[in-house]
Amino acid sequence: MEFAIGERELDVMAVLWERGSGTVAEVRGELPAELAYTTVLTILRNLEAKGYVRREEEGRAHRYYPAIDSADAGKTAVRRVIDTMFPGSPTWRLTHLVDQHALGATDLKRLRRMLKQRLEGDDEEGNR
Repeated sequence: MEFAIGERELDVMAVLWERGSGTVAEVRGELPAELAYTTVLTILRNLEAKGYVRREEEGRAHRYYPAIDSADAGKTAVRRVIDTMFPGSPTWRLTHLVDQHALGATDLKRLRRMLKQRLEGDDEEGNR
């Protein structure tokens, strides 16, 4: 699932991921910015339409639950940013990131281990 989300929607999702669920009033009370009740309700409805949250009736209110895992959403969002900011070869992206960041010996050794494992896997599978 492609995770495309705006800043305010992400704020609302962060509250739901932290709490596990929430009514409009509960979510509104924990947002970093003060938003109108109707604005939070609209954001939750939009997130529901996108399939990111689900809701259940709870008396006269609705309780909203995250329908996607924060880790999965994060991976998709990071992949989208990287693909947008660094289009083209995955090799170029990796070399750019290694070149632009002060990686210590531990990080570089970890990368070497990962690349070695990947190469050994390719050899076993006939050079994918």
